[in-house]
Amino acid sequence: MVKKNKIISNSPSDGIFDVINILINTILLVIFIWPLWFVVVASFSDPYEVNSGNVILWVKGFTLNGYRELLKYEPIWIGYRNTILYTVLGTIINMIMTVLCAYPLSRKDWMVRNFWLKFCLITMYFGGGLIPTYLVVKGLGLLNTIWAMMIPSALSFYNALIVRNYFMNSIPTDLFESAKLDGASHGQYLLKVALPLSKPVLAVVTLYYAVGHWNDYYTALIYISDRSLIPLQSAMKDLMSSAQTLAAQITSLSSTGMMSVKAKMELAMSLKYTTIIASIIPMLIIYPLVQKHFVKGVMLGAIKG
Repeated sequence: MVKKNKIISNSPSDGIFDVINILINTILLVIFIWPLWFVVVASFSDPYEVNSGNVILWVKGFTLNGYRELLKYEPIWIGYRNTILYTVLGTIINMIMTVLCAYPLSRKDWMVRNFWLKFCLITMYFGGGLIPTYLVVKGLGLLNTIWAMMIPSALSFYNALIVRNYFMNSIPTDLFESAKLDGASHGQYLLKVALPLSKPVLAVVTLYYAVGHWNDYYTALIYISDRSLIPLQSAMKDLMSSAQTLAAQITSLSSTGMMSVKAKMELAMSLKYTTIIASIIPMLIIYPLVQKHFVKGVMLGAIKG
């Protein structure tokens, strides 16, 4: 039997499969990792070398000027402050709304559960449209306020559905019956039983919301014109736009003016790469903390109920 298994494991088809599998995964790894690696390398390289196309895999002309200038670039830190506020406060609002939506929909004894479930499912496929949504936000007086970054996206029913399925399929019904016999209300059961047992899925959904807020650029583009309220992504967009504008000006200047604008453009390009690195570091720190819950939370929460 051992000999037979050994022959099967060393068959030509298995070897071909292993080679193809390794090749495909290696290609995918390069495709996913190389852009991030290039940004890291470019952030430590001389901007002239980067613009000349000499930087591919390794640092050329090592410099920390980009990071030094980043510490002095005020719009980036304003964006950082605002983005942290939007992410923390927005995620708290998201989780409260998600739990309050998911729990009633998980209760089989709620008479109108099926009606509200179907009603909420409509929002996953049909939106109100950009202009009507803008008019609602304007009518509520949320334009150019921090709430414009959080209230319109206070609930994702997709995430609520994941939490709802987790409540239904991963928490024994007997626990609710026992809590009910002990005189616990729905609120007490939710806070003292359901939520403590739902840490995996709550961690995953929290990460979904946090990453969404951290990377949110479009909401600020539509609702925020006050530069003191712009998020980090908008500040990065302005920085990249300034680099492109400076590059376009070079061809129409004298040699002296060209050198001045060229230096500013190289500085803006260097800041662009260093800012990208600075913007992804918080998410890279947070992700390992919830990684152990990630697969378990998604798989259990995605079970059809």
